[in-house]
Amino acid sequence: MMESYIKGSTKIKLCGIRSMEDVENVNLLRPDYVGFVFAKESKRYVSERQAELLQNQLEPGIRKVGVFVREDPERVAGLLELGTIDIAQLHGGENTDYIRKLRWLTESPIIQAFRISSKEDLKRAEQSEADYILMDSGEGGTGDTFDWSLLQDFQRPYFLAGGLTPENVAEAIRFLHPYAVDVSSGIETDGKKDPAKMEAFVKEARFPEGLWED
Repeated sequence: MMESYIKGSTKIKLCGIRSMEDVENVNLLRPDYVGFVFAKESKRYVSERQAELLQNQLEPGIRKVGVFVREDPERVAGLLELGTIDIAQLHGGENTDYIRKLRWLTESPIIQAFRISSKEDLKRAEQSEADYILMDSGEGGTGDTFDWSLLQDFQRPYFLAGGLTPENVAEAIRFLHPYAVDVSSGIETDGKKDPAKMEAFVKEARFPEGLWED
C-alpha cells in the first residue's frame, strides 16, 4: 500500500503520465511535477483531451509539465493559457528564437532540455534563456544515463534526467544535488507505469540518505 511522503529538498518529476491509474498513484505520492508528453512519436503520447481529463483529477499543488518536440509555439502557448499545463518543456533542440517567440505568447515558465555528452553541451545549457534547464542523455525516455561527473561543477540549477531509477536516484542526489530529478522509463514495467517502482523512486528521492521508516 502506498503512503504519502514529506517533501524533501530535491524536487521530483514523474513524467509520461497516461492513465487515471497513473494519476491516482501520483496523488498518493505527491511529486512536485508530473509530465504529459505531447510528442506524437513517443509511446507515452497523450492528446490534449486526455491531458485535460487527467490533469482535472490531479491533487492541487502538483505542477503539470507539457513535453514538446519541435511543436508549433502557438499550440504550446494555447495549452498553457488553458491551464492544461503549467510549464512547457522543450525537448527538440529548439533555439533561442523559438524560446523568445514562446515568451511573447505566454508568461508561463519554460524548461529547455539538453543532451549532455561534453563540456560544450554544458556551455550551451548555461546560456539558455529558459527558466529551467534539464540535463538528459537523449531526447527523453531513453532509459540511458550519461557521465554525471560532467555536471559536478555546474552552477546553474537543473532537472536531472536520463536513466534514473529507484536504484540510482539517491546516489544521483547525493553526488550532484540537482534542483530536481525527472523519471519516466525508470518507473515502468513492460511500458506501463509501475506503482511499486513509482513509490520506491519517490521514497529514495525524498530520503536519499535512507532516513525513512517503513
